[in-house]
Amino acid sequence: MKRKKIKRIVFGSIAAVLVLVGLAFGFDAYHFFLSNFKSLDGQQHGIYVYPDTPLDSVLNLVGESYQISSAAAFRRACRKENFTTPLPGYYEFGNIISNRQLVRRLRDGRETPVRLSWTNSVRTREQLAKRLAEQLMLDSATIAGCLGSDAYMESYALNRETAVCLFIPNTYEVYWSMSVDQLFDRMFVEYNRFWTDQRLQRAENIGFTPTEVATLASIVESETNRTAEHPIIAGLYINRLHKGMPLQACPTVIFANGDFSVRRVQGDMLRINSPYNTYRFRGLPPGPIRCPNGKTIDAVLNYDHNDYLYMCANPDFSGNHKFSRTYAEHAATARQYQRELNKRNIN
Repeated sequence: MKRKKIKRIVFGSIAAVLVLVGLAFGFDAYHFFLSNFKSLDGQQHGIYVYPDTPLDSVLNLVGESYQISSAAAFRRACRKENFTTPLPGYYEFGNIISNRQLVRRLRDGRETPVRLSWTNSVRTREQLAKRLAEQLMLDSATIAGCLGSDAYMESYALNRETAVCLFIPNTYEVYWSMSVDQLFDRMFVEYNRFWTDQRLQRAENIGFTPTEVATLASIVESETNRTAEHPIIAGLYINRLHKGMPLQACPTVIFANGDFSVRRVQGDMLRINSPYNTYRFRGLPPGPIRCPNGKTIDAVLNYDHNDYLYMCANPDFSGNHKFSRTYAEHAATARQYQRELNKRNIN
């Protein structure tokens, strides 16, 4: 009897251990394959992982948006998968995450693309660098250093003055952790994709290089946001270039002075010694004065063949311009506009 009792106890203990082992295995298997993290609001969320982020910090990041069922199960999964350090990047997950999904994506660096964008409001290399750095795991000084380096930009057939030509405003899908070289290489691909054989041929037909087209487009775009006027203004400036007249474009003077709050160009501003001062120097400035968008570039390539040489903001402040063929016509409009500026105390 005693032996039978001992056997029952032994078998019972073994059975209990096996059950516990099975439960533990099932517990870990459930969290590993199915679910260990549930979204607090039922929505998908993303996390930004910086270089050398420890695993406990990863848990903290995930825990900001997800309920963690078992941190211990996650750590066991990390040991099982030989996972010690996550690769940097942006990772987006659904409302339920398993340990396997989280561990393997972070271990293998399977990032979620992010949307990289900027607009034609970007005027300088520094502004562009800042805008890009706000969206990527890069610092603005690194980007600005590349944009401002003739040696670096030479590999893209550009220089520090034309560097912003590479960055045509749009929305691009990229990886948050991309290097600065990867960023510039990707933009070079997009730049060449934009400059099709047809656009290159149009540029050649009007006697411009792509960077010259972008430079003129940046001036046109700075003159007005009325897209209907862009081909007209482009035609006017091309007329001036063909006649050897200075462009006398106020936006280039504002760029040369570096004060973008100026609304009225006058006085000493017109005398600044800068190649961007198109009142003093003939021809196009050495590079764009903002990042022109593709539509404005196309407006230059398909400019209106007019005989205008002068333009002035309409004195009715409608946002439109009055275009003139002769200086006498232009001077009359300019006097009206100046009077309106004075009435409104606009300096």
